[in-house]
Amino acid sequence: MRFGSRQVITAAVTIMLATALEMGQRALAARGESPAAFDGRCIPGGCVAPPSNTPGILGRRALPAGRLARLGATPDFHRGLLAQRGQAAAPTKPMMVEDVFKNVQALKGIGVDDFLLTMGIMSAAVGSDCVGCHPSAGTDHVDWALDTPRKRTARRMVQMVTAINRDTFSGRQVVTCWTCHRGRDRPVTTMTLDVVYGPPTDESDDVLTQAQGVPSVDQVLNKYLQAIGGAQNVARVTSFVATGKSVGYRGFGGGGVVDVSAQAPDKRATHISFPEYADRGVSVRTYDGRTGWIATPLAVVPKYELAGSERDGARLDAMLSFPTQIKQALTNLRVGPPSTIGDKDVTVLQGNGPNGTLATLYFDDASGLLARMVRHGRSPIGRVPTQVDYSDYRDVGGIKFPFRWTFAWLDGRDNFEFSDVKLNVPIDAAKFGEPNVAVAAPK
Repeated sequence: MRFGSRQVITAAVTIMLATALEMGQRALAARGESPAAFDGRCIPGGCVAPPSNTPGILGRRALPAGRLARLGATPDFHRGLLAQRGQAAAPTKPMMVEDVFKNVQALKGIGVDDFLLTMGIMSAAVGSDCVGCHPSAGTDHVDWALDTPRKRTARRMVQMVTAINRDTFSGRQVVTCWTCHRGRDRPVTTMTLDVVYGPPTDESDDVLTQAQGVPSVDQVLNKYLQAIGGAQNVARVTSFVATGKSVGYRGFGGGGVVDVSAQAPDKRATHISFPEYADRGVSVRTYDGRTGWIATPLAVVPKYELAGSERDGARLDAMLSFPTQIKQALTNLRVGPPSTIGDKDVTVLQGNGPNGTLATLYFDDASGLLARMVRHGRSPIGRVPTQVDYSDYRDVGGIKFPFRWTFAWLDGRDNFEFSDVKLNVPIDAAKFGEPNVAVAAPK
């Protein structure tokens, strides 16, 4: 069964072949993704993991089983999870969705990470949670393989959107779930007069073009580097370790202890521990310059290697951790039309990342500091947004570092509030590698 346009299929096949045959080749394998993954168990009445660091109504952390099974996929623990325990000594091919889940009918041939992102798009588009599709979700007797009417409808929608893009837009991904649904299970068919005569909706296009009458790319970047300490001082920073607390959206699940470590040019790791809830383990997201991992001990898939868009995003996150590398991380840089974030005027800079990813940087016009980064990854049914807001810049060794990060993705939104930042410190290479996290027992 077809799950996407010819271009998407070709991309998926290319990823699988390159990963299987060239794991040791840096140029082909270097792709990446973002901060911490959090644990999750879907429970009735909102699917908030107990206790969790995310709200989870859309996410792999707090409702993985429900969302992942939306297209009829059931975790195959006897194949997929046991495969994750494979020999650590030799590189292995990242898991494809068929290696982990049963009864995948509309989205075959993609990595586990891309499959999870795709589920996130669907959940966000229709404003759904796991209980909506899976009766008894969050209990020990839920039947994830049960084909409910809503799951069958979701499969048909994937096929419909694929056909529209193929037949009308030459395979370009123009129409997605969000195009019509906008957070509703049923699309709105008639406008309201309040909307017609109300303020216009301010939504930017994903892909920006070079605007006229705006600063040049070099002017924007030079102002930013000067604002955070000067290009020479910034270039001297080759590593950092930031520690503090992590608080989930609206405080759900209490707080955790966060450690974000980065080493130039392209390594980064985020570890979240929960001292008050030892049974939750440590949630980890790593990228070692070649490949990445996500480990969330209580999730349906407790640990997996990144293979697709998540890996591309991890590489961007790692490289953009060091501001002097913006031009190396992104190509075709352009400055878009002026915009605003809240009451701040911002200059918008966008560039292309690996394999169709995009990164858009928003710089405060007054201070020149980076206020926001939005990156878009790819999936078979639409682009996947990830957004990080930066604030509370403080001086650390002559460099201004943001002590507050707000990380939003399709699984939730989390606040990192750092209390200590150390620059140019040695970091054990193992910290960026495969997490040493035990795989949950089959259930």
